[in-house]
Amino acid sequence: MKRYGILLVLLVLLGAFQVKSVKNYLSTGLATWYDPHHTASGEIYQKGQLTCAMRRKDFGKYYLVCNLENDKCVEVRHNDFGPSLYLFLMGRKIDLSREAFSKIADLEKGVIRVRIGEVYPGKVEE
Repeated sequence: MKRYGILLVLLVLLGAFQVKSVKNYLSTGLATWYDPHHTASGEIYQKGQLTCAMRRKDFGKYYLVCNLENDKCVEVRHNDFGPSLYLFLMGRKIDLSREAFSKIADLEKGVIRVRIGEVYPGKVEE
């Protein structure tokens, strides 16, 4: 019984120190990439930005998006609203900018399974 307790504590500690700045994991689901021109936040998209679109109105917050297949992660800033309600109901949770998606998967892949967590800006540890 004592061994399981020690093992549990070790697992919790190891999990807690992988990415210290994640506040909480919001969800897992599907992600894709897109190239927006104008965003719902009023910002004009500039190529190369690490941004995302989510069905939330908390523009300016930062999220950590991790590819569940290869454990690669990218920090993105929320500046757009999407995906469409239909795609959201089908499992699509987030649309990543082309640059952000390319950091965690090949663009040819198109759609990937991800875990999404809210982070403090600029404090993601890799």
